[in-house]
This record gives sequence, C-alpha cells and structure tokens, in this order.
Amino acid sequence: MLDLTYETPKPKVIAGAKHDWELVIGMEVHAQVSSNAKLFSGASTQFGAEPNSNVAFVDSAMPGMLPVINEYCVEQAVRTGLGLKAEIHLKSAFDRKNYFYPDLPQGYQISQLYEPIVGEGEILVDMGPGVARLVRIERIHLEQDAGKSVHDMDPNMSFVDLNRTGVALMEIVSRPDIRGPEEAAAYVTKMRQILRYLGTCDGNMQNGNLRADVNVSICRPGQYEKYMETQDFSHLGTRCEIKNMNSMRFIQAAIDYEARRQIAIVEAGGTVDQETRLYDADKNETRSMRSKEEAHDYRYFPCPDLLPLEIEQGWVDDIAKGLPELPDEKKARFINDYGVTEYDASVLTAEVDLATYFEASVGKGDGKKTANWVINEVLGRANKAEKAPQDLVAPEANAAILAMVASDEISTKIAKEVLEIHIETKDDPAKIVEEKGLKQVTDTGAIEAALDEIIAANPAQVEKAKQNPKLAGWFVGQVMKATGGKANPKAVNQLVAQKLNG
Repeated sequence: MLDLTYETPKPKVIAGAKHDWELVIGMEVHAQVSSNAKLFSGASTQFGAEPNSNVAFVDSAMPGMLPVINEYCVEQAVRTGLGLKAEIHLKSAFDRKNYFYPDLPQGYQISQLYEPIVGEGEILVDMGPGVARLVRIERIHLEQDAGKSVHDMDPNMSFVDLNRTGVALMEIVSRPDIRGPEEAAAYVTKMRQILRYLGTCDGNMQNGNLRADVNVSICRPGQYEKYMETQDFSHLGTRCEIKNMNSMRFIQAAIDYEARRQIAIVEAGGTVDQETRLYDADKNETRSMRSKEEAHDYRYFPCPDLLPLEIEQGWVDDIAKGLPELPDEKKARFINDYGVTEYDASVLTAEVDLATYFEASVGKGDGKKTANWVINEVLGRANKAEKAPQDLVAPEANAAILAMVASDEISTKIAKEVLEIHIETKDDPAKIVEEKGLKQVTDTGAIEAALDEIIAANPAQVEKAKQNPKLAGWFVGQVMKATGGKANPKAVNQLVAQKLNG
C-alpha cells in the first residue's frame, strides 16, 4: 500500500475589530442506520410511507409494551466503529433521556450516555492533495429517532407523523478538532462517504437520514494548542450548538455567521451564552432556540426495560473480516496500482459505485488514460444527464471503447463520437465503429497521399511552416479534416515532420 503523508491545514483565522480569532468546531453527526426494521421494534423504516403507517405499539408508547433490541442495528453500529478505527465496547448499556416533545410519545428517548457501544476512533478529512485534518472521534452511541411535527398543512394546527419514531440512529460525536467552515463541511462529506462504503447509512441528507449538530466556539491564536496540551476546555471559548444541519453549504454559512456573532459579542465586552441555535438560510443567520441543556437537565438514568448489551469479541472479529475496502485505502491503492494522481483518485473514490465502475472500465488498460476518460467524458455526461455513470454507459461498453483506442483502431476524438452514439442507441461500440466506418486510417500510403495534395495546394503555407515549425500543426489539422478525423494522429505528425523538414 502506498504511504501518503499529509500536511495539517492551518486553522481558519477571522479578523475582528480588535483581535484575530480562531474557530474551534466539534460535530455531532446523526446517521440513520440502514436497516429494514427499527431499533426496538419490527416496524418498517421505509421512507415516504403514509403518515403513521409504520408504527408498532412500542413506538407509539402503548402501555405495557417493551422494547426488544434489533441485533442488526447493533451490528451496523459495530461495523461503523470498525470503519472509523474505533474501540468497540463489548459491554454497553441504554439510558433514558427524559424530555417532552409532541413527536416523542414516550416522553423520553432511549439512548446511551454512560456506556456507549463505540469508543474513541478517528477520521482523516481530505482538504486537497497532500493536505488533511485528523479528527478524533469521541464516541458513537445508538439511540431512537423522534417523530416528525408538520406545521405547514393547516394554519391553525400542527400534525404529528410517528413513522420515524424508533428508527435507529448512530450519534457520532467528534472532539473539537475541526478548525474552519470548509473543514466542517469536508468532515461531514468524508463521514458520509465512509458510512456509504460501509453500507451502514445511506447518507441521504435531503430526507434527514444524515444530519449534523455543529458546536462552534472562538478563541485567540495559541489557546487551542494549550487545550491540546492539557485537554482543559477553559482555554476555549463558550460553545453554541447549531441544530439539524443537512446541507454542506449551509453548514459553512452557519459557522461563519455564528463565529462572527460571537466575536462581536466578546469584543464588545459581553459574554457568549451557551445555547442551542437554529440556522435561518433565508436570512443567513442563527437564532436562539433554547439554553443548552446539560446531562443532568435530561435526568438520565439506566433504562429499566433493557438489560446491559453484551457482545462477544468473536462476533466483532467476524464483522471486521467482512469490512469492505474503505475510501482512504482504495484511494491509496488507485494511486499505487493505476498511477493516477491524488486528485483523480479522490474523485474516483468519492462514491463506491464510481470506484467500482472505474476498475471495471480499466481492465488491462492504462489507468491514467482510463481515469481521465471516466472523469472527463463519462462522469461529465452522466452528471449533465443526472444519471449514475453505469446507468448511462455500461462499464463493459466503456472498456470496449477504451480498448479500441489503445489498439489504435479508433482515435480519442472518434471514441467520443462512439460514446455519444452508444449513449443514444445502446449499440455495441465495435458494431458502431464497423457500421459507421470509423476505424482509424493507419495506412501511411493513404495518409501520405492526402498530405501531398494539401502540400501541393498550399506552397505559401509550406514556406511559413519551414520557417516556423509551430505552424506544422496546420497541416496535421488539414489531414485530419481530409480523412474525416480517422487518420492516426501519430502517423500524421510523423509524416508532416518528414515532408516539411525533408
């Protein structure tokens, strides 16, 4: 495996009216577990079902109903922990987090405060070629999701949909290691990528299956280093939490606004209140939602309906054996095995389906050329058509086109034409080349004859080209035009050089 060494990015610095300030950001990512059933019931997790149709008695808090743990959800949490190089706790326990909200029928949420299933891990956040931030993961715990309150269906009433109630969530809590808005968005992007590779969360932010709470504070330059030395949070400013962010762009905008809001307060001699805030995208501002609760405000206590969760190391080891190749490892392998650039490897491994598509396309061909083709030709067209690459062009067809280019049967220019025809007709690429007469002209005699005609018809241009060799490209273009773009470019260039220099 290729060893990649990364430079740590510098923290974001914001100039206030009096001082420079740095940002300190921690993230709580709420990832809905990919499972057909909920955490403590067999009710479906299907998105978009009729309101209140996916609700078991235990989800709606009917009297006497007891939760039963879904083993697969536990397995998914363990798989996520392993994917983040985290410690797996063989013993964990569930607690009740008590609070009232209309879409929380129990009046409490079953969560894990004191003994989470996953402990400390880490994630490498790419910030560009050769630059990355290592962010520490503090914990991952399993908990129930709440329902959904709907406020826009009637001017006088709100409605409650309990379909989401009881769906398994993984809350992935980072240390305050993120140092800027761009890093925060990149962190969520990388987390989403890993979860999708693992198959533990589909990462759909639009549906709320992945959302983030962002904790923002400010400090003077040098204070963060003191915190890292001592792990004493007093070196950092008072944090405010921005709830339920489900857009990378809004995450960045909200952090930038919140940081400047806090700087203005502190430089005016005030103090920042620890609180929970919401981001208003229309006004591009955060506003107070409630004072930030501490653990004691929720009156946590061990859930009396569930025994401590104990798992075996052998079971964890079996899950570990089944882990897929993850993005960082795949990216390094692509660079090492296929000779692609770090940037191209990042693009190709952004989605596991695209990485698979690239490998199916490259076959025994040239990795660099295949990467350029997939990124610039296939992916570009797929994005424009709003389709996945494999839905636009099958990897087998893509590989066939590239193989014809590699064997000099067609030129790269003709390959683009074949690609367009294949997308439209789905015909076999070899059949398209044969029926359209697109095979590359490699007969030097035919190429030379076309070139001789062009030279004879343009004596003045010949003299100019002899004085300025850069003008030889004009003759290459004329030959390609005369042969309908089917002449072998390498052969044309060689013949033009011979004729003009002879």
